[in-house]
Amino acid sequence: MSTEPSAETAHPAGEPEWLALVRAQVRNLRYGVVQLVVHDGRVTQIERTEKTRLGSGAPERAPLHPGSP
Repeated sequence: MSTEPSAETAHPAGEPEWLALVRAQVRNLRYGVVQLVVHDGRVTQIERTEKTRLGSGAPERAPLHPGSP
């Protein structure tokens, strides 16, 4: 049984609950992607991918293959 709230439940502010969840995911995300999965016109899943950006002071990566640029 899922503990996830239903996407149909209205948020107290009058907006759908999925919209409140998306707002929270975006608010807490510095770099990345938030995707919505929709089935039959309803949001059924929210996916979040977070990226970590390294500063310009970070050492450069070595090539994966010898002789590669």
